[in-house]
Amino acid sequence: MSIIETDAVLHEAHRDNHTHRDVNGGWLRPAVFGAMDGLVSNLALMTGVAGGAVSQQTIVITGLAGLAAGAFSMAAGEYTSVASQRELVEAELAVERRELRKHPKDEMRELAALYESRGVEPALAQEVARQLSRDPEQALEIHAREELGIDPGDLPSPLVAALSSFCAFALGALLPVLPYLLGADRMWPAVLLALIGLFGCGAVVARVTARTWWFSGLRQLVLGGAAAAITYGLGALFGVAVG
Repeated sequence: MSIIETDAVLHEAHRDNHTHRDVNGGWLRPAVFGAMDGLVSNLALMTGVAGGAVSQQTIVITGLAGLAAGAFSMAAGEYTSVASQRELVEAELAVERRELRKHPKDEMRELAALYESRGVEPALAQEVARQLSRDPEQALEIHAREELGIDPGDLPSPLVAALSSFCAFALGALLPVLPYLLGADRMWPAVLLALIGLFGCGAVVARVTARTWWFSGLRQLVLGGAAAAITYGLGALFGVAVG
């Protein structure tokens, strides 16, 4: 009885401690990086314009235009990219489905050979392949996973990708503009809010990396701040040259 209880305790401890972070990032990664992209690009755009000693109205219009243009560009690019990827996958699945229909025995032997290459005994590999090949749809799913590395039932949606990219970018790009919309008449509140947002995005990214939250936050803060400082300097330089 003591052995059973010990095994149960060990099993529970293993279950509780043997968890992994989402290495693919799931929805978190594209959302955070989309917001970070919007934040950095719009902050740099606004500081570059501000460096040219333009009016407050010009800075605000620039920020709003950068938000809209960047968000639509991200959405269009993401939609096209994911749609193209999905169409390519569907074309490959059609090829695999046709091969399974025309040459089922060859495909079954191919699957058995794959399992053998991974250390399964030949007789067992052939039996596993035979049983898995009974259902054509199941066979297609297995071949797709093993040969193409994809899950036919979990293909990305171009519309969802476009909407999420649009919203994430727009949210990030809004931060530098927000102080002006709330009545600020100087650039420093916008820069301060944007830098806080950069640190926050970097800290959230630490959830899908091995870095500590403060290191990831500081790294993004420094990179984003450097981009803003450089574009401000360029804006000032060009403003003097044009003036």
